[in-house]
Amino acid sequence: MVSAITNRGRLYFMIFKRRFNSEVFKDFLRRLVRQVPRYVFLIIDQHPVHIAAAVEKWFKKHEDRIRVFYLPSYSPDLNPDENLNHDVKSNAVGRRRPHDQKQMMRHVRSYLYGRQRRPQLVKKYFQAKSVRYAAV
Repeated sequence: MVSAITNRGRLYFMIFKRRFNSEVFKDFLRRLVRQVPRYVFLIIDQHPVHIAAAVEKWFKKHEDRIRVFYLPSYSPDLNPDENLNHDVKSNAVGRRRPHDQKQMMRHVRSYLYGRQRRPQLVKKYFQAKSVRYAAV
């Protein structure tokens, strides 16, 4: 899963079976800029895929639609999207114990669709003290 959340309660996500690499991330970014009508300010960590040359090239090519801000190396506490990841792992996967990958993907997708319909819950991911900087 790859996702992006906004302090206004919007949630964008993509579920995939492949290994997370620059092509998967670029697919997600293409979808993101297509779905968001405004200029996108994206805060990301320094995962190797996020800083890959192919992704950097994509960002440069699309700088009229997206601006990227990098968090310091290994700082999950500063990333509001990590709160969503924790929620998904605890509630969409942990409580429902899928029997196989297909069922797990269904659970995760269903859970995320539910979160999309409840923006007040997405906004709560920005309430932790360490991520309030992104709630403004």
